[in-house]
Amino acid sequence: MFNVSLRILNRRDEAEDVLQESFVKMFQNLDKYQGKSSFGAWFKRIVVNHSINQLKKRRLKYVEMQEEQIGLFEEVEEIKEYPVTVEQVKQALKSLPDGFRVVFTLYMFEDYSHKEIANELGISVSTSKSQLNRAKNKIRNFLMEHSNERRQA
Repeated sequence: MFNVSLRILNRRDEAEDVLQESFVKMFQNLDKYQGKSSFGAWFKRIVVNHSINQLKKRRLKYVEMQEEQIGLFEEVEEIKEYPVTVEQVKQALKSLPDGFRVVFTLYMFEDYSHKEIANELGISVSTSKSQLNRAKNKIRNFLMEHSNERRQA
């Protein structure tokens, strides 16, 4: 659960605080757990919600895009293989601006739909889609750049 919060917040101290607060909230609300999902999934939702609330305190800024602009980011480029390490992928995620990282994390790791992300973050579905596509492009560029640096070294 710490890693879930850390991926969203990208700040170790905040993730630790959020996790502690999430445990408190979980214990305070044990009587509300209905067993409709696994206990782990229920607790994970608490952690994700607390992490998002912490981000909102930072006043994240999302770039609104016109619906027709989203297609620009969905064009598939020729995929090339670049040797990358797990550490490089972690660094790529950490390098993302908060808005990009939280949408990417919720969509790719936490299996949220764009509609769920939009509702959680108070943004439009098209903004969620554009943030995801921009995050993918930034990650791809970061990994290509760092893969080239490794090959040249």
